[in-house]
Amino acid sequence: MTGRDEMDEPLIADDQQIVAQIVSGQKEKFRILVRRHERAVYGMGLSFFRNAEDAADFAQEVFLKTYRNLSRFEGRSRFSTWLYTIAYNTAVNGVTRRREYRSLAEEDPIIDGDTPERIALRGLVRDAVLEAVQDLPENYRTCVDLFFFYDRSYQEIGVITGLPVNTIKSYVFRAKKLLRNKLKDYIEGGIE
Repeated sequence: MTGRDEMDEPLIADDQQIVAQIVSGQKEKFRILVRRHERAVYGMGLSFFRNAEDAADFAQEVFLKTYRNLSRFEGRSRFSTWLYTIAYNTAVNGVTRRREYRSLAEEDPIIDGDTPERIALRGLVRDAVLEAVQDLPENYRTCVDLFFFYDRSYQEIGVITGLPVNTIKSYVFRAKKLLRNKLKDYIEGGIE
């Protein structure tokens, strides 16, 4: 299916080089971008829509929009930031229609060698964090998710959400303060 050169290319070419190749007519190279970013886009879909089928549909819609608009990518930001902007806007529009955004804080990591006590404790903490995060204003939740769970910088979050960087910093700071106060009993009780 793929030759050695195509397998090596993702290690050599950065996203912007691949975009340039696609725009210049090598349309088959879009697959490389999809492979590089499909987990992140799918993960964003899960955080917004909460089921695998809707997340897969969301990812397909995002990559279709990305492909159709690839010639508009100007390279002023990283490709992943541009892609996340498309994904975020697609998700927000979908949620607006469905009104069911949930935070990534709901995800329960699976760790090898967990004891039943650790699993139960982590479940209690997760539930407390989930409840606290759900109580945050929507803009705070969005910024917290993108900052902590998607590892986006303040500048990237600004590009993605259209919010000013200082507003994002303020939202993340206030969200952390609100979460700290809400989870005070867990922190003081040694459950961190």
